[in-house]
Amino acid sequence: MRKLTLLAAFALALLLIAAVPVVAAQRATLEASLTGEKEVPGPGDPNGRGEAEVKVYKAKVCYELEVERIKPATAAHIHRGGPSVAGDIVVELKAPTDGSSEGCKAISKQLSKKLRDNPSHYYVNVHNDPYPDGAIRGQLHWDD
Repeated sequence: MRKLTLLAAFALALLLIAAVPVVAAQRATLEASLTGEKEVPGPGDPNGRGEAEVKVYKAKVCYELEVERIKPATAAHIHRGGPSVAGDIVVELKAPTDGSSEGCKAISKQLSKKLRDNPSHYYVNVHNDPYPDGAIRGQLHWDD
């Protein structure tokens, strides 16, 4: 019986040790609600909307984009800039041409830290042919 208890404790310890890197690897989950109203300088698509979820790790971001009521997307990015700024691209994302896209992109550790520390200084933008400067946009913020 004692061997069984020791074996169970050992198995539990291994399980907990193995789970720590998975929990520690994820740094932050950010999200953004995208609309055409938020486009700067605008106009964006008045009917368009979407959602972005961005998981920020030490040296990569993984994202999911869902968009609707816009013509097929031609590009998507994370940009640096506040709500009233049309800023520089910092991460290229796969365009959600059929309404959704997802993937992971390598980023610098410096950008990872900036995204985690100040997500509202960055936004997600989706572009298409009718709105090449941006159809829908949304500021990143912490997932509630």
